[in-house]
Amino acid sequence: MITELNSLRALVCGSTQGIGLAVAQQLAKDGFSVCLTARNEEKLKTALATLDITNGQAHQYFVSDFSNPEGLKHAVHQFISENGDLHLLINNTGGPKSGPIVDADPAEFLAAFNQHLICNHILMQAILPGMKAKGYGRIINIISTSVKQPLPNLGVSNTIRGAVANWSKTLATELGGFGITVNNVLPGATNTQRLTEIASVKANKTGESVEEILAEMGQESPMKRIAEPEEVAAAVAFLASPSASYINGINLPVDGGRTKSL
Repeated sequence: MITELNSLRALVCGSTQGIGLAVAQQLAKDGFSVCLTARNEEKLKTALATLDITNGQAHQYFVSDFSNPEGLKHAVHQFISENGDLHLLINNTGGPKSGPIVDADPAEFLAAFNQHLICNHILMQAILPGMKAKGYGRIINIISTSVKQPLPNLGVSNTIRGAVANWSKTLATELGGFGITVNNVLPGATNTQRLTEIASVKANKTGESVEEILAEMGQESPMKRIAEPEEVAAAVAFLASPSASYINGINLPVDGGRTKSL
């Protein structure tokens, strides 16, 4: 069992805002060394400065663009070559635009498939040797409750999130014997820029305010509110820890009980 968490290095994608940033901050508090990645270098520098270093960690970042899978592949391999192995992978990428599936252009599916599943796969393949060498690995995909219950007006997202969930389950069966777990965290409505954008689209159609729509979203949960990013991050941090060593291949909703299926 690994007890010195600062010897474990976590790559957190989409880590300059929202759930990704909250996850990076929580992992740093727990003692992990964290590598951030996103498109905007200035935002990466700002996010890096917020990470806890009381356990002697050396946090880092590299710039990547998930709309360019080959560029991402080059960036992650270069980072590992120059800085050493990574042992945790937190896949977190902004979702496709909202809209009915019947109106979606086929190109939207291809773009989302590349941005989510293909990029996740590229990162997994790059990091896997380091996980195996350490005898410790965590792959955690932050996706959506839509893998259990498709969400209205999110046709492309519902489709691609389901593909990622099944990719993850397949990986879990292949990697468990190496001490590597693969799990999905399924956030419900969470106080992020993404949710505000979805609410804004609906507001333009209904005439309601964004605040009213967000409040309505909160009422769909038995908790009668939307989540904060830190609440999702807490679930991710547990699955990343040694305490979750025998939890593998699951979908963990963090939605206040909104999803109607078990």
